[in-house]
Formats: sequence, C-alpha cells, structure tokens
Amino acid sequence: MSKFKWCFIGTGKLANHIAEEILASGRHEIVSCYTRNPDNGRAFADKFGCTAYEDAGDAINAEGVEGVYVVTPHNAHKRFVKLALEMGKPVLCEKPFTVEAKDTDELIALSKEKNVYLCEAMWTWFAKPANTVKEWIDEGRIGAVRSARFTYCINSINYAPRVADPRRAGGALLDITVYPITYAYRLFGNPVKIESRGLIKDGIDLWDEIEMEFSKGEKVRMRASIVDYKGMERMVIKGEKGRISAPFYHFGQRAKLKKSLFFGETFKGTGSGIGYLPEFDTVSSEIREGLKESRMVPLKATSDVMHIIDTVREQIGLEYPDLE
Repeated sequence: MSKFKWCFIGTGKLANHIAEEILASGRHEIVSCYTRNPDNGRAFADKFGCTAYEDAGDAINAEGVEGVYVVTPHNAHKRFVKLALEMGKPVLCEKPFTVEAKDTDELIALSKEKNVYLCEAMWTWFAKPANTVKEWIDEGRIGAVRSARFTYCINSINYAPRVADPRRAGGALLDITVYPITYAYRLFGNPVKIESRGLIKDGIDLWDEIEMEFSKGEKVRMRASIVDYKGMERMVIKGEKGRISAPFYHFGQRAKLKKSLFFGETFKGTGSGIGYLPEFDTVSSEIREGLKESRMVPLKATSDVMHIIDTVREQIGLEYPDLE
C-alpha cells in the first residue's frame, strides 16, 4: 500500500510528537501543514519534509492530501474541521472535538450532509487495552458493576501556553477531564445523574470532581487536575465478582482483572505504551475503505461526551470569555 498522505493543521508540541511517530512507521506521509505562525509552519515543514502554507485552505487542498489532522488549540477545532469538510476532505480532529456540544453536532451534521469521513482523535479507544476492559465488563467477567473510580491528576498547567489560557478554552475539563468522562461513557453509556464541582481561577478550571450514576446502578467518581498529583492516574472498577484496575488508563498498555486472591489475569499490550500510530493506521484504513465515520470512535459517542462536558461546565460555573 502507498503511504497515506496527511495535511496537518497545527504544528505545536503534540503535532511534532505524532509526526515523528507516524513517519517512522513508513506508512504515512505529511504533505502539507498550516499554522497561524508562518515561522512555526516552515520549521515544521523543514523537519518533516512537507510544504508549509500560509492559508489553511491551500494546505487542505494541496496535491495528494487524503486526510486532514486538526491539532490546534481547542477553540480553533470547529473552524478548521468545518473548512476541511466543506472542501470534501476527511478529517481526524483532536479531542475535545469542540468547545461546546452544539458545535460538535453542527460538524457531525455537516459531515453527513457532505458525505465525508469525520472522527475524533480519542486515542484511548483506538488501542487494545481500553477495548479489552470493555470486553471484560460486557462479558460479565466481574459481574454487575457496582462502582468505579477514575483519577487523572498531573501538574500540566505549564505543558503548553494554551492549557492556562481561557481565550483558547484552557483548563482541566477540555484537556484531561475529557478522558475519564469518555472512559466511563464508553463502559456504561450516558449517565442518568451528574454532580460536579471544581476550582476556577483566572478563567480556567484547575481541577474537577464529578460523580455520575448510570442506568444499571453503576456509581462512578472521578477527579482530574492540572495543578496537583492527588491520586495520580488510576482506574478501579468494582463488580459483584471481582475488580478491574489499570494505571495510566488513558494511554497505558496494562489492565488487571482480579476475581479472588488466587485468580486473575493481566492484559499486557505491546509497544512503549504511548502510541498514536494505531489511531492513524486505523483512520487511514477506514478513509480508504470509504467509511464516513470510525468503527472505533463513533460520532454518537463524541456527541454524547460533549453534552456531558457541557453539563459539567454548567454545574461548576465555568464560562469561557470571548475565544480567539
């Protein structure tokens, strides 16, 4: 198979990390890029052998482009996804898909109208570990689930300028709280009850604590923070017949099922544990297959999670100012 040809919209830290990984596989090529800072665009192009454009439309429409990867700050996702869809180009867009659910639903409707592939880059669900956990639960391996606890706490406020910038929809909710919310949704569906609280300072939420209840009685608690390590990153799911646990659940390659003191099993994935390649391999294959949405991350899941996020944001009193 020939290399799949990408246009990158956004050339920041994550874009560089992903570009290095997918190009090393020999299965992908970046043919064009765009960012609002031309110097950054040229530096990215020199590093990865593509052409930098000063107009996003020109980059999207560059010769050979098969798919567009949007990896800008959150507030710009809608603008560039919409542009690509209107130009008839398949899109893989970083999480969170948009800032608000109504914008996600607008883009999904546009993709269906244009009959163009659209997918959220929620890498957790393109890898085997999270899907194995879901299989264990769906198969009743730990019986009926009673409760679950997710933490994702990391002092990441200085990871990139966007994280602390309210004008770019910074803060914990859209940057990291989206991971435990998505994980719980993919396991248990839409919650029937949500209670949230958080700490807001300088226009962003520094941490969020959320309790959810689901239709079969599952009770889920989660905490996510960009300013402390309280609880680190860990998932524990308790059922009638056992429990499932995993460290670094949003990207890790290991999950453990424990049924008794003497019986259990551990899923061990492959690779270093941090890998975006399965996501890009899957999406490129789906695009070439002619699909209009991903089997791994359905558009309904993306929409439902964004509506949950809207509810959490309203409950904690988070309001973004005029976005850039």
